[in-house]
Amino acid sequence: METFAQKRQNSDGNSLGRLVDFLLANARVVLGVSGAAVLALATLAVKRFIDRATSPPDDDEDMKAKQKSHEESWQELSLTRAVPKPQLTLTREKLEEPLLLPVVSGTAQEPEDVVPSPETLPAEPKPLLCLTLQEKLLVRYRDCVSASEPREILGKRLAEEICSELQKSLKKYFNLPFGSAFLSGNLCDGPVGRGTLEVNFVLPLVLEPDLWAPIPGEETVVNDPRVWMIKRTGLEYFLRGSSPWDKFVVGGYLSSNAIVNALRKVLEASINWLAIGSVLECVVRPVVAPEELKLEVRHEQISLDITLCPMTEAGDKTLLAASFERPAENFWQRSFYAMEVSRLKDLDETDSGIRQCCLHLLKAVFEDHPCWCKLSSSHFIHVLLHLSETESDWSEAALADRFRQALEELLRYLEEASFPCYFDSRINLLGHLSLEEIDEIGYTLYEALAEPDLWNGLGF
Repeated sequence: METFAQKRQNSDGNSLGRLVDFLLANARVVLGVSGAAVLALATLAVKRFIDRATSPPDDDEDMKAKQKSHEESWQELSLTRAVPKPQLTLTREKLEEPLLLPVVSGTAQEPEDVVPSPETLPAEPKPLLCLTLQEKLLVRYRDCVSASEPREILGKRLAEEICSELQKSLKKYFNLPFGSAFLSGNLCDGPVGRGTLEVNFVLPLVLEPDLWAPIPGEETVVNDPRVWMIKRTGLEYFLRGSSPWDKFVVGGYLSSNAIVNALRKVLEASINWLAIGSVLECVVRPVVAPEELKLEVRHEQISLDITLCPMTEAGDKTLLAASFERPAENFWQRSFYAMEVSRLKDLDETDSGIRQCCLHLLKAVFEDHPCWCKLSSSHFIHVLLHLSETESDWSEAALADRFRQALEELLRYLEEASFPCYFDSRINLLGHLSLEEIDEIGYTLYEALAEPDLWNGLGF
């Protein structure tokens, strides 16, 4: 497999070759007509000045003939080069004046006796504010936190009120034992980005432990540790219909797809979102998405995207009725979100670290990029957790080093197309992306890291 470095080297080599060919074939166009003319004029003038100094004095007739030949040579040069007539007439006296040679290697030669006037002196340059990567990261984080606070407060308030209205409607239309819905996702993780706010409504399903048995992913038909199934048990003692969830059983297993479809009908057809939005001074409408339950909220100050996530617990494991690439009639996906957030917070509290600060900076960098936005905050958390196994210094002074290391580690996972989950190494966190998407993300990230100024390479 060709590495990102090799791809860039080949690209740079081809670009340099094309540039050299272009310069050789189009020197006149590259230098410009005026530039070529000035260089030619200067060369002829210097040559004439030297000839006059070294040759013996001529009589008047020879002098006039030579002057005439020189004038004809200037005319011929002007015709062959197709140069417009200069605004300033070149006279004999002008030609005998010292000439300023063209700039060579960035230095200009000037006569020593020429003193520039105060008007021609360049203005005193203003001092430039040169910040280190460490300082830029701290400024970015400070600005991100201060700018996100009002949007975060408003977003949470709207989300909580909509969540409360949704739960009331579900109790009205469903005779099902749902637990109390709660918020999770990016809106609850700290500073939010500049774009649309994203939040999940987690809706717990209360299942009877004696009637339902979770099947681990490696024991399912797809042999995938991400995928679980929930089997209906105890049918010899508790006949079908004993549980309110029996209406969603397909092939002996609790169907995540059947539950999602039932909830979608309520979201799209039964709830009066127009009335709810008018009370909350916003517009709320369901989004037609075949595999997800989504709401779109538009307020004067913010935009909010809400995803409803039916959830059940199997011991200490959280299973979501989430979408898969393959048909997912009876599949449930294991979620590590609660463990991710808790683990990162605990590590920071133990050593007063800046892992969460680094996480928010990574999210800010990646959220607006057309390729990088395909990676979620979960990927960044797992990078930081893996890095915490080998790096012990997470003080504020080490922020720039840890930030760069996190990007380099992420690039390494992309190059290998394998990103092991911190809590279960059998799970590849890049499994939802195609090889083309992984390659595109990796190559553009490599380009950014190869820039001398990493901050500029990241688009800031």
